[in-house]
Amino acid sequence: MDMSAQKKARWGVAASLLCAGWVSAGEKLSEPHLNVVPRATQEQVRIDAILQPPTDFSKPEVFEVLSAGAATVSRRMDGQVFSRHAENLPENQRLDFELGRAMFEKLWVASPSSTRASDGLGPFYHARSCGSCHVNDGRGFAGTDGLLIRVSVPDGDGGTMPHPTYGGQLQHKALSGMQAEFQLGIRYDEGSVALAGGESADLRVPSYDLDLRQGPLGDGAMISARVAPAMIGLGLLEAIPSETILALADPEDANNDGISGRANVVTSAEYGVPMLGRFGHKATLPTVSEQAAAAFSADLGLSTPLFPWHWGDCTEVQQDCRTAPHGGDPEREGLEVDSRAMGVVALYSRNLGVPARARVDDPEVLRGKELFHVSGCVGCHTPKHVTHRLDGGGTGSFQLIWPYTDLLLHDMGDGLADGRPDGLATGREWRTAPLWGLGLVAQAGGQQGYLHDGRARTVLEAVLWHGGEAGPAKEKVVAMPPEDRAALLAFLESL
Repeated sequence: MDMSAQKKARWGVAASLLCAGWVSAGEKLSEPHLNVVPRATQEQVRIDAILQPPTDFSKPEVFEVLSAGAATVSRRMDGQVFSRHAENLPENQRLDFELGRAMFEKLWVASPSSTRASDGLGPFYHARSCGSCHVNDGRGFAGTDGLLIRVSVPDGDGGTMPHPTYGGQLQHKALSGMQAEFQLGIRYDEGSVALAGGESADLRVPSYDLDLRQGPLGDGAMISARVAPAMIGLGLLEAIPSETILALADPEDANNDGISGRANVVTSAEYGVPMLGRFGHKATLPTVSEQAAAAFSADLGLSTPLFPWHWGDCTEVQQDCRTAPHGGDPEREGLEVDSRAMGVVALYSRNLGVPARARVDDPEVLRGKELFHVSGCVGCHTPKHVTHRLDGGGTGSFQLIWPYTDLLLHDMGDGLADGRPDGLATGREWRTAPLWGLGLVAQAGGQQGYLHDGRARTVLEAVLWHGGEAGPAKEKVVAMPPEDRAALLAFLESL
């Protein structure tokens, strides 16, 4: 099946299930990626008690310093702060973890090549390695080389599908002898926001110039700029019970708090069943392994067991791309990235450790934490979860974690809207980003940059871009006395 048709089919199944009331708050979606040990009633009672919000903000909560439970790593002072394996990764998996790191950082080359284990790049591509987008396993940043431009068109049935010429994203790089799909230009217009206490902040509004090389996008085409998210804690997010996330969903705002989180239900390409979307800026991917395979295919143009076509994101119109030499190797299942390689990449991606909290008992940080709660930020950024207990254990098994996310979609208002639906996500909705590691972004990447397109240069700017469901919380931050706003930022940067 052509990739465009496959994506359209998956989106259509998920949409029909949700519209038919197939999933609702408190229900559970299939989790075939996990070997779950069901919770006993008494165990669930204990978990419910642990997950209650704090009432005393004069001291840290129990285990709050351990952002990832037993998987938490100590905070390093160098750029590799996000690049260590989870503290509880078994010894017998650490060699595969390092093999996964090597695959993650490998620079791929064009085919044919004497380095047969590293050829097959492209023909159109966004990057030559996973690590070139996820800087030191952290975030990517805004810029003509770092920004990725998604593209889609209406499918005629109320949904969207990849562009018939350009596919699911625009590629700004191509192999020698081929012309890249486009070149990107970025312009920022700045405006000032007045804050209480005589302070102000400057926000920059991006606009994009697409120098398209294979014809115009045409009427109805929708684009969305994205930067790569941080890689830490993915296996832990994957192990949060789906019923926990669905219990937080309130699509009709039944409790009248102004927060209407929705689950993005996706049909897994890996398992062929509806699953909870957890990964990606619009929660369109259900598992770490599927996320990795999708990136190999779309971003690097490499074939995997899950997406076995060698031409990556090239469409049927782009026959020169589809017929170009590839790196499929009979010794590697006829693929460019075989099952063994995908296995170690997935293990690596699942087990990058989350650094411990800083200044967890600092009075200013504790005051900021209280303001985070009373301002309503926790309506989307759910502080803590307890992961599934997994048969056979593993780093993500039965851990109290503090990612500060509900993994749900929320309307973030006009300012952040990209106007591009993605799966069940509307053009105004984004998945709540996890906040763990927020204060270490610059340490890992050498600069700051936040939100889906990296437009925010500071944590405060990111907060001030919040609108829609998050608008009332943002306005409370605007109205805070400077010392309270500083305390809130101190808390966020302690994560």
